[in-house]
Amino acid sequence: MRGEDLDPEIREFVRRMGEAWAQHQGLASASPSEARRIADQVRAPWTRGGPVMAAVTEHRVPCGDGDVRVRCYVPDEADSMPGLIYLHGGGWTLFSLDTHDRLMREYASRAGIVVIGVDYALSPEAKYPVALDQVCAVARVLGKRGREFHVDSRHLAIGGDSAGGNLATAACLRLRDEGDEGLMQAMVLNYGVFDRWSSPEARARFGGEGYMLGADEMEAFWRNYLRDDRDAADPLVCPVNADPSRLPPALFVVPACDLLTEQSLRMADRMRAAHVPVDVRVYAGASHSFLEAVSIAPLADRALAESASWLRAALNAEGDLSSRAAGESR
Repeated sequence: MRGEDLDPEIREFVRRMGEAWAQHQGLASASPSEARRIADQVRAPWTRGGPVMAAVTEHRVPCGDGDVRVRCYVPDEADSMPGLIYLHGGGWTLFSLDTHDRLMREYASRAGIVVIGVDYALSPEAKYPVALDQVCAVARVLGKRGREFHVDSRHLAIGGDSAGGNLATAACLRLRDEGDEGLMQAMVLNYGVFDRWSSPEARARFGGEGYMLGADEMEAFWRNYLRDDRDAADPLVCPVNADPSRLPPALFVVPACDLLTEQSLRMADRMRAAHVPVDVRVYAGASHSFLEAVSIAPLADRALAESASWLRAALNAEGDLSSRAAGESR
């Protein structure tokens, strides 16, 4: 039965999410702005509670002819701290800084870092590469003017979930190729999208009801993001096809019960073969988006605790990530 292999609390999270979405029968025909309003409403109960920040500040970062809003979560009153640029998921189409507010506060508090959420432009109004351009602009500004954001520019990581994981990886690839290879010290990739293609087995097993992300839903997100099908050949769109050499060390947070699980494992294998330090954490019983269930699920709490520990080591030089055994699974 669909969902029976999920952790009980994660299954309850998926059930509640499904019931909340079902209250909005017109979602399929809603405009992008209305769909986002509904998504923010559905996600709102899962953002409540959690750590309290010393400060939450917002800034505008120049990008091309415009700018992009960022929100900084500062967990204590230190002048500057290591930083994590975080990119929310939602298929490049939905969600916001608000839907991922608690998740970013959890990272800030647990890892003792400033988390910088990026309010990147959403699709279909903004097609590839607009969001990627904005993320790279934020990374470069933080690398030069970090103290304005309470960030120590020498200790920066980037991460995200789902489509945010895609953008984080693509940003590191572009920064590397454009002369900013050392800007990011680490990547945290939570159930990321790394390829347009999913196997028939993954689509049949996890791409239907009961696992948060459907195969047809994912394809609709791709259509929103791409200018046309030719974009899918670009390795900055599908990073699994990129040369991953000299990327920063990466932590892959992988739910075992997800349409995208195989993509994380393929991407990790590609990076490992290129001698990039990789740590893969597979969480049995977890679904797509499971970290957002931290208020009720010990499994999500454990994953966040382990990610925070990894981030502290990556950004504070508590351990040599390059010497760690790749591919640790749990």
